[in-house]
Amino acid sequence: MSLEQVDAFYENLTANQEVYEQYYKSCSVKGVFGVWNWDKKKIVNFAATLGYEFTEPELDEVLFDTGATDSHKTLNLR
Repeated sequence: MSLEQVDAFYENLTANQEVYEQYYKSCSVKGVFGVWNWDKKKIVNFAATLGYEFTEPELDEVLFDTGATDSHKTLNLR
């Protein structure tokens, strides 16, 4: 199931600092007033390079669902 792929991807990010740093550099863009924005298309593509397969809507479902874990929400807000 692709939602499980999203969860596994974020578990990998929290467990592997080197992968997280690559993710941060590849998928975030500094916006107005120093706020960091995340490019969902880049996140999906980056995850695919690590062998995870999911779509942008599936990523949204996990990140913004009321049942999403706190670690997902934290990663999204950095």
